[in-house]
Amino acid sequence: MALLDLPTDARPREKLLARGPASLSDPELLALLLRTGMAGKDVFALSQELLEAFGGLAGLLHAQADDLRRTKGLGGPAKRAELLAVLELARRAMAEQLRERAVFTSPDAVKQYLQLHLARQPHEVFAVMFLDAQNRLIALETLFRGTLTQTSVYPREIVVRALQLQSASVVLAHNHPSGTVQPSRADEALTQTLKAALALVDVRVLDHVVVAPGASLSMAERGLL
Repeated sequence: MALLDLPTDARPREKLLARGPASLSDPELLALLLRTGMAGKDVFALSQELLEAFGGLAGLLHAQADDLRRTKGLGGPAKRAELLAVLELARRAMAEQLRERAVFTSPDAVKQYLQLHLARQPHEVFAVMFLDAQNRLIALETLFRGTLTQTSVYPREIVVRALQLQSASVVLAHNHPSGTVQPSRADEALTQTLKAALALVDVRVLDHVVVAPGASLSMAERGLL
């Protein structure tokens, strides 16, 4: 069933315009983007199936282009492009917020921002949020990429980049593709090594965030800095 086949008052677009976006369920919002289902499956069934497959709306929005390409029902480039556009808009909106105000006025926004960028990476990556003297975002850069089990991180390169960007502080971040956000002993040791190296050039390490699909952990909140 396509959206146009529904009674007018049951169509997500009309419902959204009449009652506001908060009145729509997650499957209805997704159906509004998809517009049509596929052979043997209406758009609402397809939306529900996709949400279950990706672990909810957040999981779907964290998906990479290849994940969507391999998903039955999202084979068409138009649907994939629209979902990827929504994801990119969310990333840019969060980046704007973090550039306009101090990062740690909203720790949850930082975690969500890092989730959108790192959580669905298939391999470990190590990224750094470079901040100005007011703790506002200058840039988020992925500096190192590794395998599923380890990443080589070079403190000198992070120090050089912090100096180039005139950063006053940083938030370190990396992902755990395994799904757990519990930091390892190696993560803790690396944090202390980077903290000491950056302190030599007067750059503070404010946090080290570990992310996985649907979860994140702040090492600062756990007292591990």
